Order: sequence, then C-alpha cells, then structure tokens
Amino acid sequence: MSYDPTSHLLLTPDDADAPNRVARLRELGIGETPVPEFDDFARKLANITGAPYAMVNFIDEERQYFAGLYAPGSDQAVELGPSGQAGGQSAGVGRVMARDHGYCPHVVVRRKALVLEDVCDYPRFAGNPVVDEIGIRSYLGAPLIDRTGMSLGTVCVVDQEPRPWGRQGLETIKTMAADLVDQIHRREQAHS
Repeated sequence: MSYDPTSHLLLTPDDADAPNRVARLRELGIGETPVPEFDDFARKLANITGAPYAMVNFIDEERQYFAGLYAPGSDQAVELGPSGQAGGQSAGVGRVMARDHGYCPHVVVRRKALVLEDVCDYPRFAGNPVVDEIGIRSYLGAPLIDRTGMSLGTVCVVDQEPRPWGRQGLETIKTMAADLVDQIHRREQAHS
C-alpha cells in the first residue's frame, strides 16, 4: 500500500496480482465489455440491498470496468453522473473508472468484503475522488474469488446517502459475490 506523505491518507493499494488477473479475465472472456447477465445481476443486487446503484466490477492495472451496472429508475443499466444524475458518458462516470477512484481496488487487494456505512467516518476513505466527484457516501462490496484463488473483481452497491448496511448487508454482499462466482464458472464451462 502506498501513502501520501503530505496527507497521511491511504491511497490506492499496490496490486501485484493485476497482470495475472488480466490474464484470467481474458481467459474467461470478461472485463472488457458489458455483459447483459451481469447487468441483470446488478439490478437484482440493487433490489435485494435496497441500494440505488450496483456494479459488477473487474479491475486491471489501470482501470475498473463495470461489466454489470444498475442505477435507479431504469430497468437497464445507466451511467452514474455527478450528483447522482443519470445520463450518458459525458455526464460523469460510465462503465470505466480510474483505478484510484472508489473502494473496489481495496476489496480486490484485501480479498475481504468492505462495509462503509458513511465513507466520511473513515478519514482514509473520505478523501477518495468519488466522494466529491460523484457524491458517494456509502459503499458495500465483496471480492469475486474464483476457483483458481484469483480475486477477479467485486460486486458492490453504493449510495449517495449514509446507509446502515450492518451485518445483514455484509452477509448479503458476500452471498451475492459467491453466487456470481458460480455464474462465472458456469459461463466458463459453457464456453469450453
């Protein structure tokens, strides 16, 4: 992990597994284009957790890619823009986000779920660009660890309001991550 000596805040963690992850994602044929089943999964995740935004996120050396994306008021994936406005890619974050934005890179490197009921309560996470640029105030995410032991990415939900995710939220996101890993393995078997 690296630290900014001027602010003493935790920056995006070092990710030594990124090259191997990229190879595994290519092998699986995921992580570079939207996957309708992952959009459906994100919608289901949002409905189960009551969160307005849900993502299936794959991470490489430089970026994060939301192969599954869901936002409120839509039966389809839409883009999350500044101040929560739904809109096109020009409105803000689309399916691609820099690796130093958000909390999923921490989940992938730590290989553990992360619950941030109010990101502003955590100085090391409160300064993340998604707080000011998109207005993210709460995060709940879990790693997608496949049969090879590789952490491929995450499933996560976010809100622009603090959320009391609690133990139930933690258990839900972990269960949903395991379900998606099973789905990824079924896709792999179907394509082999």
